[in-house]
Parts: sequence; C-alpha cells; structure tokens
Amino acid sequence: QVHLVESGGGLVQAGGSLRLSCAASGRTFSSYAMGWFRQAPGKEREFVAAISRSATSTYYADSVKGRFTISRDNAKNTVYLQMNSLKPDDTAVYYCGYGIYSGSYYAASTYGYWGQGTQVTVSS
Repeated sequence: QVHLVESGGGLVQAGGSLRLSCAASGRTFSSYAMGWFRQAPGKEREFVAAISRSATSTYYADSVKGRFTISRDNAKNTVYLQMNSLKPDDTAVYYCGYGIYSGSYYAASTYGYWGQGTQVTVSS
C-alpha cells in the first residue's frame, strides 16, 4: 500500500522559515520524480516544486523561485521542501505526490498517491 505523509507545517511570521518533509512508502521511491503542490482555500491546487528521480533536476514555480528549495534523500524515502522568506501568500495546505504518470513536472495530473497535506500559515 502506498503512503505519503507530509509533516513540518505550522504557523510562522512573514520572513520566517519552515522545512516540510514527505515520507514515502509502498513504492520504490527512487524510481519516481516527486512534487510539492499547495492549495489555498477557494483556489485550485498549484505547483510549487518538483525533483527528478536522482535529484539531478529541480523545478520551481516562479512565485517561490529563490526562496524554496526541494531536495530528496532516497535512502530515507523522503522528499523535503525548505521554505525561506515566507510570505502571507504562501499560506496553504501543502501536498506531496509521486510522479507516477507521464507528463509535465509542473502538472498536478502527473502525480498520484497524494498525502493528507500539512497546513502552512504565514502571518503578516
């Protein structure tokens, strides 16, 4: 059975930092690209960052480029999202997903087996 469990969210002031983790099980983690997406109330799920299977390539939404860093540890079956210089607009539930379908790294339809999400709230 496939599981993705996100953690590390919380309440932080603008300008602060958080590190999200996504622990994976049930599939060969190193065989898949991994992605982080977020969804704010009343909005669609949007791409945040993605990383290739071997971590040789990373991809970011323009809104987080230079502030967020995605990484992975294939030995620990975990993908991370380091978030610095947080803004109130970053407030959302953050989800990770396995890149199990063919498609763009930037598209939610490329990913499956979403976790339950972790809430990130940035106060002004």
